[in-house]
Amino acid sequence: MLTLLIVGFLVIALSGYLVGVYNSLVRVRAAVKLAWSDIDVLLVQRHDELPKLVEVCKQYMQYESGTLERVMRARADVESARSARNLPGVSSAERELRSGLNGLFAVAENYPQLKASDAFRHLQERISGLETALADRREVYNDAVNTNNVRIVSFPDVLVARLGDFPAASLLRFQTEEKADVNLKAAFSG
Repeated sequence: MLTLLIVGFLVIALSGYLVGVYNSLVRVRAAVKLAWSDIDVLLVQRHDELPKLVEVCKQYMQYESGTLERVMRARADVESARSARNLPGVSSAERELRSGLNGLFAVAENYPQLKASDAFRHLQERISGLETALADRREVYNDAVNTNNVRIVSFPDVLVARLGDFPAASLLRFQTEEKADVNLKAAFSG
């Protein structure tokens, strides 16, 4: 009788422990999804701001349609990759967008009236703020992914992770030039 009671207690304790591990893994997986959602929100906001920037620039930049088209094409590529949750595609499209923005801001130096425009300055500050927030959210996302990926391969969590179908998540990887913020103030000072 005492043996049966001890075995019953151990089964209940083990079951409780496994449920706790499972619930903890669910929270970690949810943190990864939340972190991506935060990035997604900022990408959408930036996505919405870029056409406004291009429109303001078009008013002043009559001969720079190639530069403006490059930014809009890169914007579309980021949106497509973001919608598909294609992390390598987001990384690649981000590189093109940053390059396009840098080109746009370099060309804008030749248009003093554009640099003096209140609408342009407002959009410049808004996009710069979004770029900073995106860099912060990328770090939060990668931290959440790292926590998830460590947990699902650590013993005893690995046993529950395999039974509960907890896959590894992908880190957002950016090349050195992509990690740097688009320095809009430097591009327009002078």
